[in-house]
Amino acid sequence: MKKSMIAKDRLKISIITQFYPPDYAATGQFVYDLAGALVEQGFDVSVFTGMPGYAFKQTDVKRQEDDINGVFIRRTGSVHLMSKRIRSKLFGSILFLLRCVIKFRRKGIRGSHLVLTSAPPFLGLIGWFYNKIFKHSYSCIIYDIYPEVAVRLKVVAPDHWIVKFWEFVNRKVWERADSLIVLSEPMKELLVSKNKNLADKIHVIHSWADPKFIKPIVKDENWFAKQYGLTNHFVVLYSGNLGRCHDCQTILKCAEILKNHPSIKFVFIGNGVGSQIIKSEIAAGNLPNTLQLPYQDKEVLPFSLTACDLSLVSILPNVGDTVAPSKMYGILAAGRPVAAICPEDSYLREIIDEGNCGNYFNNGDAQGLADYICLLEANPRMQASLGNNARKLLELNYTVDKAVPKYVNALGLKEKMSFPAEHHQASLYTHEF
Repeated sequence: MKKSMIAKDRLKISIITQFYPPDYAATGQFVYDLAGALVEQGFDVSVFTGMPGYAFKQTDVKRQEDDINGVFIRRTGSVHLMSKRIRSKLFGSILFLLRCVIKFRRKGIRGSHLVLTSAPPFLGLIGWFYNKIFKHSYSCIIYDIYPEVAVRLKVVAPDHWIVKFWEFVNRKVWERADSLIVLSEPMKELLVSKNKNLADKIHVIHSWADPKFIKPIVKDENWFAKQYGLTNHFVVLYSGNLGRCHDCQTILKCAEILKNHPSIKFVFIGNGVGSQIIKSEIAAGNLPNTLQLPYQDKEVLPFSLTACDLSLVSILPNVGDTVAPSKMYGILAAGRPVAAICPEDSYLREIIDEGNCGNYFNNGDAQGLADYICLLEANPRMQASLGNNARKLLELNYTVDKAVPKYVNALGLKEKMSFPAEHHQASLYTHEF
């Protein structure tokens, strides 16, 4: 059915996010899954995003298209000059924000309800602006709580004017939003500590992985494992961004402890500040049992995530309530045991206990992690049992079909569907800019 023939009484949701597939960014993948699931629920969904930023070498994407999920995508230009530098990323984010303000002046593009992600920073201002001027409703999905992350990591002082301005913007955006969605209970507690009036509008909805896309694969039958010579080793995998919020040092020390165990191999896939440290240590000859690879294309993930015997996830102790590592759910889908390096109050420990699918270690406990790796290597049956538990946990609790009813409730979509047809006259798609 052509977009112009869609009934006027169908609710249109417009999602704004800087990253979307084919980008590698996890936030983009979650929006992709969520948008497709909302289409299956009977909503009309469009996504406004940038051209690929992580996978910016891929140039065959269209500015406007319908994806295989039935989601209509609009892409605006992106800036890739000095793309690894903070100044360049900031400039690209500001440019994307300005383009959003201009493009969404059309009511048909805004649709019936706006959904804004926390990437890039200040994106929520789009919702605030159109709510202030036109009373347009909006919700915010908060993946990372900035500027709190930057302050905790001592990137910027807590009394810096940028922090104060950022906090002011957040307060205005969050107060006007219909709802706020965060990924963990600690994130909700942090927001409530900043503003108690937000408590009733905050919804905690965990992330997910697609069990149909990522399935357990025996390592001996995995072409990725064969290609990189991993079939005859006990492989410890860290896949994804190893950035400022992640505990690189504990993992690095663990790899050094086990460097004289030829049967154990560490594999790092991705990028980030920590990845650069790993790269330097490999070049210096300090990690003879370590392999480092770049981000893999999406179609490779089912094989790269299952080319291991244990997967790692980590978070630094002072940022556990500001971010939520999304890689946990891909590990569960892959049917592999998980080892989490995290503080004692981390929700990651609750997930592992809930599913009996691995173990967790305090930040800095490299020896404990090393001992656990050796324990699993010596006990294949334990390893298999934990991996099976991980897969079962994902299927029971952490799939998009479990999350989407919570999103429908959090976004207030059922209530909006009851409005008279003239309220969402804009439900007709327009392909104009």
